[in-house]
Amino acid sequence: MATTRTQAGTVLERLPAGGPRSSWPAEEYAANQRAQCTNAQFVMDLRTDQLLVVTDTTTP
Repeated sequence: MATTRTQAGTVLERLPAGGPRSSWPAEEYAANQRAQCTNAQFVMDLRTDQLLVVTDTTTP
């Protein structure tokens, strides 16, 4: 899984916002990460029209 470093932390996953299931895949991915003790949440990137699952921890 490729990660991207952001000012607020790390992007764990990028998902299309216009998918047929809307935000459900991002919500599910974030919930699975939280179940593995990673503080993850999803946010909308308006510039790219993507849902990002992010964490406040950074990776080296």
